[in-house]
Amino acid sequence: MCLAIPALLVEKRPHDQALVELGGIRKPISVALVPEANVGDYVIVHVGHAIGVLDPEEAQKTLAMFAEMQSQTAERPDMRPSAGPPQAGSAPGPGDDRDPSRSWGSEPHEMGSVGV
Repeated sequence: MCLAIPALLVEKRPHDQALVELGGIRKPISVALVPEANVGDYVIVHVGHAIGVLDPEEAQKTLAMFAEMQSQTAERPDMRPSAGPPQAGSAPGPGDDRDPSRSWGSEPHEMGSVGV
């Protein structure tokens, strides 16, 4: 499973580069895939690349949902901190059984463990 996060575009830079902000953290990204994005827009960021422009209301709803999920996770002592972003595993091939003891993809991680 892939995760793309809405972030506020705060600065456009030369060579299809930009600076986004999410939760007080600023990170340089590529805007080559969304040249129409402007400062003040929310963009969807996936692995260092803006992949779309998002309506501000939708961005705020999504960010509020992430914040709510993070606060609920923080209240649960049975959730342990993540060692990092989810790791992709190999998908089962034809004829493979879904053995529950074997990992077939991303494992659950605490909210906030995936960066932009």
